[in-house]
Amino acid sequence: MSYFLLIFSVLLGVILVLLIKPNKNLTRLLLAFSGAYLLSVTVLHLLPEVYTVDANFTISGIFILAGIILQSILESFSKGAEHGHIHIHTDGKKFPLLLFVSLCIHAFSEGLPIHSADQNLLWAILVHKIPIAIVLTSFLLQAKYSKKIIVSFLLLFSLMSPLGVLLGEKVIFFSNYKTEITALIIGVFLHISTIILFESTENHKFNLKKFAAIVLGLALTLLTL
Repeated sequence: MSYFLLIFSVLLGVILVLLIKPNKNLTRLLLAFSGAYLLSVTVLHLLPEVYTVDANFTISGIFILAGIILQSILESFSKGAEHGHIHIHTDGKKFPLLLFVSLCIHAFSEGLPIHSADQNLLWAILVHKIPIAIVLTSFLLQAKYSKKIIVSFLLLFSLMSPLGVLLGEKVIFFSNYKTEITALIIGVFLHISTIILFESTENHKFNLKKFAAIVLGLALTLLTL
């Protein structure tokens, strides 16, 4: 079931772009909600899980820090696509291969701990993928790539997280080091969610709608405790 939901979340983002073409304000609200939900699931579910299972707190902390560094490296190639901003100027001729590879690595890695975690992690990733798919689809269409390239990219991207779930469940290496992998992903999620939540709004003004979206995302996770 998780495989289908992960693929569908990307498909839903694509459908939203094709049907209603969400504007930047709506996309930012979806990102704020997803960032808050992702952060709260990380803090309230993933962190306690790692530090309950693993007696070596220092090792877990090192992997969390490594996850933050890993995501920083990936974002240097993806140009911020994971948190809703793609800073690439293209004429539609040269496909941004590094963006594609870094996003696929990110999507694959976040799928690895899903099978061993509770359902809150799955839902957090699903909620996170929808606005990212909206941003990606909008970028690819605006860049005027061929339909073949756009469909191929989005299809492969949608399959990366399910592939991570599959290998995380079937490959012994990932099973043996699931605590370390989860700690690594915690670092990744902390980096992404905090950037989404704490990036400055225009003129540093208080944005009531964004604040409401953040509170809603946080409250939704509290209901699952």
